[in-house]
Amino acid sequence: MLLSLALIFLLGLALAFVCKLIKLPSLLGFIAVGIVLGPYALNLIDNSILDISTELRQIALIIILTRAGLSLDISDLKKIGRPAILMCFVPAVFEMIAVTALGYFLFNIAIIEALIMGSILAAVSPAVIVPRMLNMMEQNIGTKRGIPQLIMAGASVDDIFVIVLFATFTGIATGDGVSVMSIINIPLSIILGAVVGIAIGILLVFLFKKIHIRDSIKVIILLSISFLLVVLETAIKQWVGFSGLIAIMTIGITILTKYQALAKRLSNKFSKLWVAAEILLFVLVGAAVDITLIWDNIRLGLLLIFAALFVRMVGVWVCLIKTHFDKKEKLFCAISYTPKATVQAAIGAIPLAIGIASGNLILSMAVLSIILTAPIGAYLIDFTKNKLISTDILEVDINESNADIKQKID
Repeated sequence: MLLSLALIFLLGLALAFVCKLIKLPSLLGFIAVGIVLGPYALNLIDNSILDISTELRQIALIIILTRAGLSLDISDLKKIGRPAILMCFVPAVFEMIAVTALGYFLFNIAIIEALIMGSILAAVSPAVIVPRMLNMMEQNIGTKRGIPQLIMAGASVDDIFVIVLFATFTGIATGDGVSVMSIINIPLSIILGAVVGIAIGILLVFLFKKIHIRDSIKVIILLSISFLLVVLETAIKQWVGFSGLIAIMTIGITILTKYQALAKRLSNKFSKLWVAAEILLFVLVGAAVDITLIWDNIRLGLLLIFAALFVRMVGVWVCLIKTHFDKKEKLFCAISYTPKATVQAAIGAIPLAIGIASGNLILSMAVLSIILTAPIGAYLIDFTKNKLISTDILEVDINESNADIKQKID
């Protein structure tokens, strides 16, 4: 295991450095390392790591969503209003419909199997999008207009919405049928997750104000509670819909609302954890990719994925109709909603495992979507953010101390 971890981090950092030199996203290097070291190539990653790769990827996702919550001011989303809600599900629905129709006609598969494929491909990747939106917020790019906040929040909820639909469609395909509860679980999981997150956030703020605890210990407490929430989601999913990831993000939002100074300090701590977590996440995503699966269907697969992405971008545009965003900002939002990685790596193989007839095709499309959209989407976000979005002018109060001014500028 130690050799595998050393290879993952050292080679990951090396390729990330090369990618930066040629102006490509670091995650492209991480994914490439995962593919090369993974079981479908050199097979140099120890099985003990591969056996818990799902959990490790989930930990990395928890870290970035916690950091997102600690940086996401809910008042910014309130100012945006209707589009903030629509962005959580409308683009995913547009893409899911497109994938379903194209899958049915291009590959001649059953409608329910096309729906399963659509629910897998329609999920965007918070692990790709959220760090870039946080970076934009740190650089004051588009923050006054609420652009990174809108994209960050929408991408996080989008995943939950799509995963619940995926569970519903796979249940139908395996003979469990569809129930009223499976439909109700979509909004219920989001609402219940938010309510639980707010309650825990308020409790933690009260505790941290009353009892002096080092920030490092607070990080451990937050991570431990996050792990418990994810476990709780799995434990009660057969009875009631609950999103542990929404709860985790909402805890961060609540801490920011109630105790802003602490939220900023904790966000800095989680940003340091993300340095290692990002490498592990995307290397393991790459390790889950079997590139041999895609060759038989690559031409039709490319057509399906790019056509569906175009439809998704139209869905984003629809969400932003009659808003204060100009055409460039709308285009950036549409581009930012294209990367895919974590969800496809996590659930892409499930249809094949449970005996869905088109399971191998669905897995190959999931793999192709990761290889295409994660690096291309990340690159386009990084490349266009300064071209399409304006940088906010930093306003400084003349009464602030020199130290405060220096901290803002830094």
